[in-house]
Amino acid sequence: MSVFAARASGASPDDERLSASQLAQASRDGPWPMSSFAPPADARPATNVFKGRLRLGPTYAHQGFRVLLDRYGDATANDRAAERLPAFEFILEPGRVWDEPGGGGYSRAALPFTLEERNENCMHHGVLTFLFRDDGSVSSVAYEIGSETCSYFQFDAWGYANARYLPGRIPNRSQVLARYRAEIAQRIPVRPIDALHDRYPTVDPTRFAFPSEVEPARMTVYGVVAGGIHYVSACETRFGRYPFCEVLDLPSYSVAKSVAAGLAVMRAALADPRIVTARIPDYVSACARAGTWNEVTLGDALDMTTGHFNSSVSMADEYASDVVPFFIAETHQAKIEFACAHYPRKEPSAKVWVYHTTDTYLLGAALSAIHRARYGANADMFHDLLVAPIWTPLHLSPPVAITRRTYDAEAQPFMGYGLTLHRDDVAKLATFLNVERGAIGGHAVISREMLDDALRREPSHPAFAAPTAEYAYKNGFWAWNAQSALGCRKETWVALMLGYGGIVIALYPNDVSSYYFSDGGAFKWLAGAVEANKMQSFCMH
Repeated sequence: MSVFAARASGASPDDERLSASQLAQASRDGPWPMSSFAPPADARPATNVFKGRLRLGPTYAHQGFRVLLDRYGDATANDRAAERLPAFEFILEPGRVWDEPGGGGYSRAALPFTLEERNENCMHHGVLTFLFRDDGSVSSVAYEIGSETCSYFQFDAWGYANARYLPGRIPNRSQVLARYRAEIAQRIPVRPIDALHDRYPTVDPTRFAFPSEVEPARMTVYGVVAGGIHYVSACETRFGRYPFCEVLDLPSYSVAKSVAAGLAVMRAALADPRIVTARIPDYVSACARAGTWNEVTLGDALDMTTGHFNSSVSMADEYASDVVPFFIAETHQAKIEFACAHYPRKEPSAKVWVYHTTDTYLLGAALSAIHRARYGANADMFHDLLVAPIWTPLHLSPPVAITRRTYDAEAQPFMGYGLTLHRDDVAKLATFLNVERGAIGGHAVISREMLDDALRREPSHPAFAAPTAEYAYKNGFWAWNAQSALGCRKETWVALMLGYGGIVIALYPNDVSSYYFSDGGAFKWLAGAVEANKMQSFCMH
């Protein structure tokens, strides 16, 4: 249902915009169209330069908050904290600055921001705008949230906040700007998703986000990477098209099991292949005390074949109510004690696959301990195995270098979820894995053997069935046998990275990749696989 259905007949799109004078006086109630947070057609270069700090005070005039879905009572939790903007305790991304008619000597800024749930990975996508001058004068800040990537808590929010602008020197300003310009220059070339049909006339681009597979209202963004081009959809919200789609913050959820846990072990194994067979209890004291983990290795934890579980029914343990304490725990001690003690040993390791985020956390804890033992007490496994050797030379965005960690001195990375991605990061990671096969500049930066096993590029190598004969799971990656669906003569495996709520990244054997980020719980990729196969057949014959 359109939120602008009551617009006066004959009103133009410009009449819907939040004008500079309305913003200055905080006189117009929201919600506003997303176009109010983007430069208008008659925008001019900014005559003021924002250089300093913007400090938000309390929200006040015309505040609105509309709950659309609240499965677990998040709207009322923590004294209804979701209704208020935090004091810049959220992710800010690069925005735009311009002058517009009626600005009265002020320039206007607009910024995208994202609220991320504490200790979790839900993202609520927002925008804000304000007027400012070089002398520190500033208007109130108008803000709006009209979309999310979150399957259980969804809301609209809008209003004005008091603001204070503190002009001042920015440390390392030139270096920050240089890094940002370099990031932009290194992005994979982008084309609209519809342009995929121009390059591949038999392909229907809409089938990569087929409405019968993924409800459009629950779609955040989708895209296809082929031939060095990144074909992208728009980012739609309930108030129109998001104006900062290129820096929209996307949650990883369990995609992190592949690109954080999986790649970290593959990186470590490049230098020392024996690390895969290192035993968990030798490095995690809580598991040593439990007394049932003696045979379990890092490789077992990465494959989720630790032999510890309550139920071997697919996803029964992961979605059981008794696992909630692990996810809400905020300290490393609480998480690791749960992961080591909660599930009894029922089978020898490397025999039965059971999906557990707790296993990935155990893996990360053991890998951190090994890394510190080798490189010093202050060594950070996440930075040293992922950020520095892989993500930095791939020119991934700054948010990827930050992950969810425990709220204590340990600051243990979750590894199984908690990354923040931009769409360009998704395209680059897919290309690194699917096309470059783990190499940067022609040099391998991760174990090629482990990657090939994960992507099923060597079908003769063993992989753990999960949960049916059509699926495999190895080294933190899923794989789907497309033989029956596509009518191939032999097994034809498509590697997948999947995230809670409806996140799918598919790596096809013909060097084409596709992805979508949604929150309706859909995990379907058949329609996209059919279209990708048209671009160049990858059926095994």
